[in-house]
Amino acid sequence: MALFDRDRLPHRSTLSRFLAALDQPAVEALRTVFQEDLVARTPFGSPPGGVWDRQGQHWLVVDVDGTRQAARQRALPHTPELPAPHRRFDQVCAPGYLGRKRREVVRTRTVMLQAHTHQWIGTFGNAGNGDYRGELLRARDAIASYATKFAVPLSQVLVRLDGLYGDAAPLADLLTPGGLGVIVRGKDYDLLSLPAVRARLRQPPDQQTTHPESGTSRALFDRLNIPLTPTGPVVRMLLAVHPAGASSPHRCNAQWSGLRAILHNRAARCLYSR
Repeated sequence: MALFDRDRLPHRSTLSRFLAALDQPAVEALRTVFQEDLVARTPFGSPPGGVWDRQGQHWLVVDVDGTRQAARQRALPHTPELPAPHRRFDQVCAPGYLGRKRREVVRTRTVMLQAHTHQWIGTFGNAGNGDYRGELLRARDAIASYATKFAVPLSQVLVRLDGLYGDAAPLADLLTPGGLGVIVRGKDYDLLSLPAVRARLRQPPDQQTTHPESGTSRALFDRLNIPLTPTGPVVRMLLAVHPAGASSPHRCNAQWSGLRAILHNRAARCLYSR
């Protein structure tokens, strides 16, 4: 609040009434102003940070994270003398379950963060499970606008997604020719049944790693040109597995278990070789 020459926060009831008076057009107008201010007042040069791989290629990395958070609600009294209970959370949350207790309400939030300068590019929120596919497309537009301001080609922007977007449907919406690069932890395990993937797992791994503290050994497999859907797009798959023990309940090709699949559509082996 010191940026606004105030040494005290506004009262919660005052802030609540102010937020209640904001409709969606006003929120979108504020979001546009914040995005313009982000690039106008940035102390960073062009390009704003980034990483360079061993081939000298520059990458601008942006994290897109979708999270679900439960809202805590206190118990309300129910007596004939009192009016029907009313919760303001009903306007911004929807029923959901995150493993804590029944009848809790949740809200989904999508956040975009520039990984190197920690600049907030944007955030979206919806009640309940939200519209994470629609918010991912809005995040794509915001990232494209941010990259355009700094004259960074979209082919040099790498978006890191979490497991929420690991299915084929949201990735197919995002992966377009000449668009953003994407790296995501896939959760579509049907891809492991593809003949090309099963044949690759029967071959020697590209690299073996051992954790210095736990001693866990993992093998890394690299496979190009994996179709995300029967009609495309084509992605690259990195598989991190550990040997299956005699008591392991899940096995893959009777040799590997604990398999993790990472999908991306850019040649970034030098970035994620370990």
